[in-house]
Amino acid sequence: MHTTQPTTHQTNAITRYFRVARIVCHTCVGLVLAFVLFPFTGNQIKARLIQWWCTGLLAAFNIQVKKTGLLPSKNTALSNTMFVANHVSWSDIHALNSVIPLRFIAKSEIKNWPIFGYLVSKANTLFIDRTKRQDAKRTIDTAYSSLQSGDNLCLFPEGTTTDGTEMKPFKSSLIQAAILAKSPIWPVALHYPNADSSINTKIAYAGETTLVESMRNMLLQKNPIIVLHFLAPITPAEYAAMDRRTLTLHIEGLIRKQLML
Repeated sequence: MHTTQPTTHQTNAITRYFRVARIVCHTCVGLVLAFVLFPFTGNQIKARLIQWWCTGLLAAFNIQVKKTGLLPSKNTALSNTMFVANHVSWSDIHALNSVIPLRFIAKSEIKNWPIFGYLVSKANTLFIDRTKRQDAKRTIDTAYSSLQSGDNLCLFPEGTTTDGTEMKPFKSSLIQAAILAKSPIWPVALHYPNADSSINTKIAYAGETTLVESMRNMLLQKNPIIVLHFLAPITPAEYAAMDRRTLTLHIEGLIRKQLML
């Protein structure tokens, strides 16, 4: 992948205040949706509302989503599919959800995020406690049932975020849910480029960076960009001869190759 380079173009104070105002208003709208509408809406309507809200949040931060590769068709209903992606920032979830409504498998710590943790919880997220080995079995069973019912799931198998200059080894356990459900697996390679195509590490939510610091760094950038590259889906027939670990390494290799990491 390209080398990193600091982003030099920053927003002025007026722009930042304007964006913060939009974010606060949009977050309040999300809370109203979660409190008032979500308890009375079906899964399809809820998914569309979440998609709309995620798109609006990205717009409030002025984050541009560029989509490349083999994108899901807008004219074809998609179900029982697991999307698998590398993980850089909190905004990954919103960017993917802006393209197609998804249920995410996320670490339980996210529930403790102020306000956004509550909204993520109300967005049908499946949480896994990685400190408890037995919790993986419960999450696999839940994810399998979700896929069987027609949901589209998204998994970040690194189990953590990076600054975009590397990828952590993929953990294979939750891929088992897709194998059991005979679900197509759709790899997605995502990255945040600077204007010169170098890696925008300042946008990452990784290491010692807090959520608030990551959002502040996002607000400081004039035109942050996330690129979602959708690789070819892997059908059950294609991975039938692979065991879980082999399949996971194959998916990881495809994403690494696309990102040149």
